[in-house]
Amino acid sequence: MEYKSSIEGNAMSVGIQPTAAVAFVRERLTALSEPGYRDFTAGLLPTVERERILGVRSPVLRALAKELRGRPEAAAFLGELPHRYHEEKLLHAYLLAYEKDFARCLASVEAFLPEIDNWAVCDCLSLPCFRRHRPELLARIPVWLRSERVYTLRFGIKQLMDHFLEEDFSPACLELAGSVRSEEYYVNMMQAWYFATALAKQWDAALPWLAERRLAQWVHNKTIQKAVESNRISEAQKAYLRSLRLR
Repeated sequence: MEYKSSIEGNAMSVGIQPTAAVAFVRERLTALSEPGYRDFTAGLLPTVERERILGVRSPVLRALAKELRGRPEAAAFLGELPHRYHEEKLLHAYLLAYEKDFARCLASVEAFLPEIDNWAVCDCLSLPCFRRHRPELLARIPVWLRSERVYTLRFGIKQLMDHFLEEDFSPACLELAGSVRSEEYYVNMMQAWYFATALAKQWDAALPWLAERRLAQWVHNKTIQKAVESNRISEAQKAYLRSLRLR
């Protein structure tokens, strides 16, 4: 099933040209930026060129998204891809969180995923409406897990972690997450994060993935490291996990 974004049409129908909307948003972001925080952010994002970072804190961006939601400027801004600045991408992600219609939200996410170029934007893309449509979401995740894009893959694994480790858990979700094989650090780190969280929430189902050495060695050992750092894992469980480390 193909999902095509309707954002561009929405942007034109509200009477504001996307370029004007971007200029409006960029002016707001520049006014909210902090040079010192820009330097701090640049150190955390090695995949983003320094000149594409403005230095706006996440709580400030969330507040701006809340202010702009539902306004024609926001609709036009969402239709103007690609974005130049890191904070524009973060703001885009925060604005998408307000979309309540699943089909529109999914289409908007599909349009935005190729834009993501770092872990921070990927991990802040949290969609509340996905929680109300888990079966439809689960049907889409395998497509993301077959992507060649690093952050589309990471996003797919994160959706499994965020939405399918509790009431809608199935061992098949572990199979989906475990099927990913990548040489990319940011994919493998998310995979380890997923399995460490699975150990905390679904110990009996997740443990065989470590005991049977079903993960790549780096992911295996990183999963154990993250799990033993968690306060959701008992001391007895941590001791057993340490014994499973691969040398």
